[in-house]
Amino acid sequence: MSKLSAHSPACAPDCTDPDDPAADRMIFGRILALAAADRARTMPQTLALTKADLAEMAARHAPHFAAAVASLPIEADAGEDAIEEADLRAFLIDHGARGTDEERWLAAILARRSLEPNHLWQDMGFHDRGELNTMFRRHFPALVALNAGDMKWKKFFYRQLCEREGLMLCKSPNCEVCDDVEVCFGEETGDPLATLSRLARGG
Repeated sequence: MSKLSAHSPACAPDCTDPDDPAADRMIFGRILALAAADRARTMPQTLALTKADLAEMAARHAPHFAAAVASLPIEADAGEDAIEEADLRAFLIDHGARGTDEERWLAAILARRSLEPNHLWQDMGFHDRGELNTMFRRHFPALVALNAGDMKWKKFFYRQLCEREGLMLCKSPNCEVCDDVEVCFGEETGDPLATLSRLARGG
């Protein structure tokens, strides 16, 4: 697919180097902060992970959330999968860089958070799309290569799943002649969910 978007999945000047192991402190710190702030669901339900996985994630990358995870009830679980979550998890794991726990965790988190209504970077708790792209470049570089046209990530995921199943997702034979280019490739600007939540509370 040709590049149709003006912005690139490459790391912006102010984002974390995806080759630096310290990038995981940013990635998992943002994700755990999002889950800890969710008043409607438990952390396991928000991120589709067990308490044990969350505890290990915090211990490795965000120890300031260890107490919040430890306070979860022993019986806290991730809740029921939506119908597409298992397929999306498997797709993401297939394209992981190193087969690490971090990629398994991110596959589950991405599959669950992709169900939310905002831009994916917002629904993952990142401050901007550059941080999301840092995560993909570090843990799923094969997907960055596949998404060479810089399609919006949620659109890209479901297009890939449909193609795996042999389903026709798009009405046009290619993106260049489609009326919905902006829907798939447009800018993904806005405020982080933390900011939007604070504004909604009047804070």
